[in-house]
Amino acid sequence: MNQSDDYILLGKISGVHGIKGWVKVFSHTSPRVKITEYSQWYMKSSKDQSWVSRKLIEGKEQGKNIIAQLDGIQYRDEAEALVGTEIAIHKDQLEVLAEGEYFWRDLIGLSVETTLGEKLGQIDWLFNTGSNDVIVVKDTESAELKEHLLPFIYDDVIKTVDIDKSLMVVDWDPEF
Repeated sequence: MNQSDDYILLGKISGVHGIKGWVKVFSHTSPRVKITEYSQWYMKSSKDQSWVSRKLIEGKEQGKNIIAQLDGIQYRDEAEALVGTEIAIHKDQLEVLAEGEYFWRDLIGLSVETTLGEKLGQIDWLFNTGSNDVIVVKDTESAELKEHLLPFIYDDVIKTVDIDKSLMVVDWDPEF
């Protein structure tokens, strides 16, 4: 299992906590503490590009930080050696989603066109506003490099998502 495509990056070791080998974790998950729900982490440092499996013994929120204790790391100097190490899980560890639900990473790169067949561009990234997710679609083919912000509201704006065809069809005015 050395292929990068087999892993989903969830965060990074950002520092150490205390003297007993605990590490501070910068998490990309939402909510941030969700990273501690995965008991098996795969870690890769910038020095060694191979993924190494490590068991998470305990993880929790500590103030504004996420801290974690990893199997085999008992002392501060061992934890310091991990600073900067990326944290991932194997894609098989992801929960199975219900029909019509998608991981953001699966949507990035999809072509987006209107129900009338007008091409808007490709999904570049997504973000959450609190009330709904927003899809950022970039039109890299036009000279203007136009960007569309579409609310991810199924049935109203998002009509179909076809991961296999790499296509999302939306009810959206291309001029907006």
